[in-house]
This record gives sequence, structure tokens and C-alpha cells, in this order.
Amino acid sequence: MQQQVRDRVPELTGILTVVSLALVFGAVLGAVPEELLPRNDGLIAVIPHLNAAISLTAILTILAGVRAIRQGAVGRHRAAMLASTLLFASFLGLYLYRLSLEGTTIFAGPELIRQFVYLPILAIHILLAIVCIPFVYYALLLGSAYPVSELPETPHPRVGKIAASLWLVSFALGIVVYLMLYILF
Repeated sequence: MQQQVRDRVPELTGILTVVSLALVFGAVLGAVPEELLPRNDGLIAVIPHLNAAISLTAILTILAGVRAIRQGAVGRHRAAMLASTLLFASFLGLYLYRLSLEGTTIFAGPELIRQFVYLPILAIHILLAIVCIPFVYYALLLGSAYPVSELPETPHPRVGKIAASLWLVSFALGIVVYLMLYILF
């Protein structure tokens, strides 16, 4: 199995990216029929707050993973990056559930702030979240398909740096969006 993944990392990255983006855009565009999802209003109400906590935790695990690999602690790096991936999957599942049932959240602050602060931050957050997906998948697939001793000879270190950077900024901007939507306004 590991050899099959190794031989098909670009193709698998493409497939996983397309499937992930199809799920996100399907939820955004309302393609998921509401009746397919059990409605839990209590859960729906806490998802934004829970996702902010998940995002903050993911930032910490990504930073821990970066620090670990800089120290040569490959096992800690792998554990931190897998934790980051699980946190992201949890975030995304909760976000898509809420989005499918509630739609997008309307910014309630002043129009000037919406137009010149909120929307640009949201746009950059969304763009980075989309762009980071193939980098994250590529780094994860390389990390799982190659022995640790061979990873430095693959694109994994370079792609991993890009993935971690995009991921960190996207999560951080997501927290800023949360603060603007649910705390400040």
C-alpha cells in the first residue's frame, strides 16, 4: 500500500483536493439537502465558538510540529502534524454541518468596517484555506509514503513549509473573522 501511495502522490493529492473542495463548495452553494442532516440547534449554536477553539489549538499543534522538526524530533513532528490534520478535519466537519443548515453568517458591524476590513480579511482567509489544501495533502501523503530516512530527498520539507505557513495564516485569519462576527460585532 505504501508503495502504491508513493507512486501516485500527485494524483492522490489532486483527487483528495477535488473531493474536499467539492464538499466545501457543495455546502456553500446549498447542494446538501437539509433533510439529510439531523438538526441539533444546541450544537449549531456552539460550533462557531468550538471552531475558534479548534483553530487556536491547530495553530499550537502546527507550531509544535514546526518546532519539533527543527529540533530533529521526527516522531513529535509527525504526531503534531497528524493532530493538526485531525483538528482541521473536525473543524471542517463542524463548519460544513452548520453551513449546510444555517448558511453563511451575516456581518453585523458597520458597513465601512465590513467593506474595508472584514471582507478583505475573509477573502484572504478563504483563499489561503483553498490554496493550502493541496499542499497539506501532498505533504501528508509524502510523509506517510516514504521512510523517514528518505523524506529529506523528497519535496516534503519544502512543501511542508509552504503548507504549514498557509495553514497558520489561514487559521489565524479565521480566528480574526470569528472575533469580528461573534465577539466585536
